[in-house]
Amino acid sequence: MQYYIVHDGISTRILLSELLAAADRGVRVRILLDDTTSDDLEQTIATLATHPHIQIRVFNPLHLGRSTVVTRTMGRLFNLSQQHRRMHNKLWLVDNCVAIVGGRNLGDEYFDAEPKINFTDIDMLSVGPVAEQLGHSYDEYWNSALSKPIEQFISFKPTSRDLKDLRTRLDESLEQTRKQNHGLYQKLMSYTTHPHLNQWRRELIWARNKALWDAPSKVLSDGEPAPYLLLATQLAPELNGVTKELILVSAYMVPGQPGVVYLTGRADAGVSISLLTNSLEATDVPATHGAYAPYRKTLLDHGIRLFELRRQSGDHGDSKPSLFHKGSSNSSDSSLHTKAMIFDQQKAFVGSFNFDSRSLLWNTEVGVLVDDPKLAGQVRELALEGMAPGLSYQARLEDDHLVWVTEDNGKQRTLTTEPGGWWRRFNSWLSSTIGLEKML
Repeated sequence: MQYYIVHDGISTRILLSELLAAADRGVRVRILLDDTTSDDLEQTIATLATHPHIQIRVFNPLHLGRSTVVTRTMGRLFNLSQQHRRMHNKLWLVDNCVAIVGGRNLGDEYFDAEPKINFTDIDMLSVGPVAEQLGHSYDEYWNSALSKPIEQFISFKPTSRDLKDLRTRLDESLEQTRKQNHGLYQKLMSYTTHPHLNQWRRELIWARNKALWDAPSKVLSDGEPAPYLLLATQLAPELNGVTKELILVSAYMVPGQPGVVYLTGRADAGVSISLLTNSLEATDVPATHGAYAPYRKTLLDHGIRLFELRRQSGDHGDSKPSLFHKGSSNSSDSSLHTKAMIFDQQKAFVGSFNFDSRSLLWNTEVGVLVDDPKLAGQVRELALEGMAPGLSYQARLEDDHLVWVTEDNGKQRTLTTEPGGWWRRFNSWLSSTIGLEKML
């Protein structure tokens, strides 16, 4: 497993219980985490690594000042040129035969189990040679000089007794959740008692595909990394080769001047381009929205369609594949976290890559490019679902001013003020004013 974020919660604890059970069966479990994930969890992570079949490493670790949150923060600030570069990859890999890639981190908010807000995301299950390719990507990171065993950073080495105590606390916490939130517990546990793997196997689409990833050494570059290290360089032939339609879905959309030149150039060449990202009211990072907002008018002037997902409540009564849910006010709000591209309704890319400077230049990413109209059509259908007028605002120009067109109860509404509270507006404005764009 390879992850950028791991948050504590019932979904993570259930997964942890399953990982321990697999390790008990003799399965070799390797977990590679971005070092920022270890904040406040270092001792717990190290305790897991005392299991004889579990190895845990952290990527691009902070070597000094790890003892408290304050010293960690100071340590990263003093070494910001490297510490702001993170491993953003999300990857599950089983026996080098089956792999899952996408935008989803680990935490209740990524598995529809958080009462306040959940992220809508997309993952791709892959089998066969592409899983082996992803295995090579994992080994590159695992064996990198930037990956260090978590035990190197622990003052008090955990023992087998500590692992036993951790198992006891884990079992007790799951039992407490079963009693206090039985519905959620049953829903999540059903995936362990009635796994969906056989259904997923029947739904597999056999297609040409390949794994793409940034070189781990990307984060060691002085300044901007060389193009040969970049996932984006591998995607360039698809981006430059699109002739009819391009759909980009990105939770964080910061095209920058090079991205604007590319998008407007393609649009001027006759390519239909649609972008789906978060609205100001839905995003979890208003600062990123502030870096995106100044480009909207230029993009719209060239005929590019912009859709911004509204903050929606979830309604999970529909069993068909869906990223976006609308309806029940009793469910938690949702924010877009998906990262996908669809080229000419023929190819689709799904992974951890956002259309922003951080994914392009600073963080490392991974994904799978599939050449198949059926799968591309399915991903496209999900993207178009998110662009529906009841789910998104369509940004348009009227008399050279931005407006946001949406639909409520079947009736069209046009907003002349951007939706979002004053604090979000302030953060967005501040980001744009002080010029954080290249870091976002």
